[in-house]
Amino acid sequence: MSKPITFSIIGGGSFRAQYFLRIAQALPKQFCVSGMVIRDEIKGKEMEDLWRVPTYRTLDQLLQNEKPDFIILSIQVSAAVDYMLELAERGIPVLTETPPAPNLEGLLGIHDKLTRQGARIQVAEQYQFHPIQEARQQIIRSGQLGHVNQVTVSISQYYHAVSLIRKMLGVHFEDVSIKGMRFESDWVAGPNRSGPPTEDKLIRSERDIAWLDFGGKLGIYDFTKDQHRSWTRSNHLCIRGERGEIFDNRISIQDPSCQQIQMEFKRMNKGEYENAEGYFLKGIMAGDRWVYENPYMPARLYDDEIAIASCLNKMAVYAAGGPGFYGLPEASQDHYIGILIEQAIRSGETVVSTRQPWTEYV
Repeated sequence: MSKPITFSIIGGGSFRAQYFLRIAQALPKQFCVSGMVIRDEIKGKEMEDLWRVPTYRTLDQLLQNEKPDFIILSIQVSAAVDYMLELAERGIPVLTETPPAPNLEGLLGIHDKLTRQGARIQVAEQYQFHPIQEARQQIIRSGQLGHVNQVTVSISQYYHAVSLIRKMLGVHFEDVSIKGMRFESDWVAGPNRSGPPTEDKLIRSERDIAWLDFGGKLGIYDFTKDQHRSWTRSNHLCIRGERGEIFDNRISIQDPSCQQIQMEFKRMNKGEYENAEGYFLKGIMAGDRWVYENPYMPARLYDDEIAIASCLNKMAVYAAGGPGFYGLPEASQDHYIGILIEQAIRSGETVVSTRQPWTEYV
């Protein structure tokens, strides 16, 4: 049996760090957390007691005692760049979080200091690996939709949404023209990072909409602040091609014989009704075929954890000399377009991207 993928984590205070720890705990034969760097000794001891993982105060202490396949940065963007530089000098592969830098100046800086110097870095942008997104991409790859030319993404904010728009449209680093607007209205205060609502009150809602014209391909960005946690606003994704569309879970196609085809994505879970195999996602079907099969069953992971586990697997392949899956150039492009979306919304003017130097390295 092959040894588990071994990684260390720098940082322990973010909610994202908890994902990696839960995944390793649920899949001990596949993943192993080989120590964490937590500068605060009290917090480090708390994490040791909670997760049974050794902690160290410095990177040097970690590397003296552990031999990870790669290191995950789960810290603030401002601190991550220094660690990326240090780990690059040591030749250690890094999986960092999005965004890789706070602004365009920072993105250009990490390109000069890291990408051009051959640093081995990937970015943990997991939305593309959610089970439903994998299933939708399988339908796109099958060719049943024909040439895909329109995508509407109303799932998450800025660079996360842009990564899905580019992925579904098959867009790489083409220039884009962006128009945007913001619509404000009242809605009931719902859940946030602190938890469920504690009082019934109306607050201002900000809905941002932007049209991204890639020249023959259209991406529509539609996001309401806190939408992804809301009990009263739904996420939505629509993919349109020459021969049909995917509208959330519905697939509508007109085939070459002029026949209408209608299918639904159906999640197949074990552990329901009389099934005694345990509760987990087996996969997703469209019609009579599987379009996604969960590689981590029977672990009881929810979709975001499954997607992050996929990032970890792909990172292990990359660290061993294999291909990358979402490097700094892609992450920088998505964050750059996200910045332009925000600019277009605030200014009310059409904003046009310019080709950035990181596109040369793809």
